[in-house]
Amino acid sequence: MFDAYGTLYDVHSVAARCESCFPGKGAQLSQLWRAKQLEYTWQRSLMQRYAPFSTVTREALAYSCEALGLELSVAQMEGLMSEYLSLAVYPDVRATLEKLKSKRAILSNGSPDMLQPLVSHSGLRFDAVISVDELKIFKPAPQVYELAARKLNTEKSRIAFVSSNCWDALGAKSYGFTVYWINRAKAPVDRLGFKPDAVLTSLNEVLL
Repeated sequence: MFDAYGTLYDVHSVAARCESCFPGKGAQLSQLWRAKQLEYTWQRSLMQRYAPFSTVTREALAYSCEALGLELSVAQMEGLMSEYLSLAVYPDVRATLEKLKSKRAILSNGSPDMLQPLVSHSGLRFDAVISVDELKIFKPAPQVYELAARKLNTEKSRIAFVSSNCWDALGAKSYGFTVYWINRAKAPVDRLGFKPDAVLTSLNEVLL
């Protein structure tokens, strides 16, 4: 089972569109947008004030532009949001998925209105695409990982979870999955009381 954003799909492939809208600020906007997007999912879960990931993403973009002093038009907002429906796939993803012999699924914070078009556009094939939207709470809440095990009708001890987001990997480990953390940035492990079963530098290492 795979996380989607940041693991299979490069969220920072939006940076080029950000740069075309706001020359000289593209990378900075992309970074802040992603950071606020994640922060809002955690805050909304704690507040028990769920909103779909598309709403969270839109609100994070609006905040980020205001924080950076960028005037965001309606057309720019819609153009940037549309980028999330066609994010670039990381170079190691297609070949890795083609070689996997086991069933494969996505477990994502993404709401169906964002996730389904993205998966369809990429052409990647999965046995299941599972969204937190069914539960109205975001990862790393344990009930999200429980939902995945239930949907797949599989014991949690038999599920290998792959994520490039350390907080997500450790949330899955806390629940009881075998966890592979794709640490492309070579960052330290978060101090949350758990460690991944394996730390990899690229997705294709899950095949080893």
